[in-house]
Amino acid sequence: MLFTFARVIAVVGMKVDDYYQIGKRSWIRLHEKGGKHHEVPAHHLAEEYLDAYLKASGHTGDKTAPLFCSAIGRTGKLTDSPITRHDALRMVKRRSRSAGLSHKICCHTFRATGITAYLENGGTIENAQAIAAHESPRTTKLYDRTSDEINLDEIERIRI
Repeated sequence: MLFTFARVIAVVGMKVDDYYQIGKRSWIRLHEKGGKHHEVPAHHLAEEYLDAYLKASGHTGDKTAPLFCSAIGRTGKLTDSPITRHDALRMVKRRSRSAGLSHKICCHTFRATGITAYLENGGTIENAQAIAAHESPRTTKLYDRTSDEINLDEIERIRI
């Protein structure tokens, strides 16, 4: 969700063949709202994490299988069923709590964080819109948290 600005429903709906290679570059295919397919190149860290996950999960053979499968309780054994958006939220909440992060973190946090990080590193709102598969740049700007932080320079502009 972080590297693709994907909605949680698009991520949990991915099949093994939605992560694929063309030449040396890995790609991620997302099934977005309205039945639209959206393809983005995989960030090198996303590629590293997905490759490790696929190797550990052992379900690389069946290309039509869910990419992210649910687990049997806390056994670490995977089922053949996909995780749900509720499963994903519980995982995010559990991991953020164990890391001592805010209880407000949710799946959507990754979308906003990804867009903000992209913009802070010189990305354009137009490209962020394309990556996030937003219809309008106004929607993408709602996720932009680059201006949320008030710094001392801004406070010093107050002249009395």
